[in-house]
Formats: sequence, structure tokens, C-alpha cells
Amino acid sequence: MKANVGRKRGKKMVVSFILFIVSLIVLIVELMPIMVVITSGFKRDIDIWVRGPFCFKPTLQSYKEVLSNTDFLMSLKNSLLVGVSSTVISIIVGAMASYGLTRYVFRFKEAIAYTFLGFRMVPQISLVIPLYVMFNYLRLRDTLTGIILAHVSFNIPYVIWLLLPFFAAVPRDYEEAARVDGATEKQIFWRVFFPLVSPGLVVASVFAFLMSWNEFLYALILTSVNARTAPVAVNGLLGQYAPKWGQLTAAGTIMLIPVFVITLSLQRYIIKGLISGGIKG
Repeated sequence: MKANVGRKRGKKMVVSFILFIVSLIVLIVELMPIMVVITSGFKRDIDIWVRGPFCFKPTLQSYKEVLSNTDFLMSLKNSLLVGVSSTVISIIVGAMASYGLTRYVFRFKEAIAYTFLGFRMVPQISLVIPLYVMFNYLRLRDTLTGIILAHVSFNIPYVIWLLLPFFAAVPRDYEEAARVDGATEKQIFWRVFFPLVSPGLVVASVFAFLMSWNEFLYALILTSVNARTAPVAVNGLLGQYAPKWGQLTAAGTIMLIPVFVITLSLQRYIIKGLISGGIKG
């Protein structure tokens, strides 16, 4: 009996050790590119390729050049405005759509839901040219309004499918009690459902903002100067002949700051929302 217990304990220790090693390797593989980008921003261009990733004399020259670049600063402002605006619109519209798809009974409800999912799976490269033609006709090309609408178009289907299990999990009792108290449909949505699905809203907001913040293809094709976002501006630092590696990595590090701040400050709510959504789904 003791021998069996000892074997089981030994197997558990071996499995735990293997999982630890595998997790450590995955962590190193995931973090190494980020560390290289961060450290390279403090190097001279020549040191990035000559020395190892962690052997260098720190300098802030690349950051000074990037932060004195008015075009890059304007693109950061555009990215922030586009990210926040598209996220707010996507959350409001997506939440209303999820509410309707889960709380009302009507024909083709599932077909409509799967249509949203199918639209989200369409490659961006297949849609960018039609969007270019349409925005050019409507005079929305190279405008913040146009790029916001483009980002909303791929964020809304994601938000809808992320929020569906949260709205579906709300008991009918809350809805019926609100109606008995004389609440209108609008009041039920905003005052009853919106607070109850807040974990899902946090998760959807974070992912919608990050997808908008990192989006490159639409911004590259649909903007030129006035509405250029940060990813396109960073790409511009590649230069025509010789890439400005120090400025590239410094700009990339600056773009990482909002990602780190959002994920680290909201990680508890993100994990809670993902777990709740997985259980409710």
C-alpha cells in the first residue's frame, strides 16, 4: 500500500517537473522577443547587431529621436482615439446585439449569430479593397471616422460572440422582476443587464482595444497622412534604404506600454471574465 502511494507521489512529482520545464521554455520563447525589443531601444544601431541582446552601454538617443518625431506622436494620438472610440462603439452595439440574440425569440436567430461569426473569420485582406473603394467614394479614406468604422467592423462580431454566454446566463427572474416594477426595455438593458455582465464587458473591452491598437492592414491601406496610426508610423521607420533599428525598437517599446498597463491593471478582471464566460458558455 505504501509502495503504491510512493509511486503515485513520484509520478506526480515527475509530471509536475515536466510541466514546469515546458512552461518555463514556453515563457522564455514568448518573452525573449519582447526583451530584445525593449533592450534594443537603449542601444545604438550598430550595437544591435554587433553585440548580444544584453551586452551594451545604455543610451536614450533613440527615444529622444522618436519622441521628437511629431508624425509619430500624432500617430500615437490617432491610435489612442481610434482604439477608444472603436471599443466604445463596439461594446455598446455588441452588447445590444448579444442582448437581443439571447433574450428574444425570433426566426433565424441562430443563423444571424453564426453570420456574425462567419464575418469575423473572413480574412481582412479580402475586405480591405472593397472598404477602400467604398470609403474613397464616401470621402472617408484617410479620416479618423473611416478607420474607426473599419475597426468597428471587425470588433463587433468578436464582442457579440464573447458576450453571448454572459447575457444568456442571466436568470429570467431579474428581467421579470424589473418588468413588474415598471422598467422599460431600455432600463432593463442598462440598469439590470449591463451591471450583471460587467466581467464580460471588461474582457471584451480589453481585447477590442488591443485588436484596434495593434491593427496594421486596414490602417496601412485606408490611411495615408491625416489618420495614420502608430503601427503604420512604426513601419515607416524602416526607411527607404536603411532601417532605423534603434528608433524602430524604441517606438515598438512605447507601443507596448498601453498593452502592459491595461493587461496588468485589469488582469484579475480579465481572468475572472474569461473563466466566467467559459463556465457559462
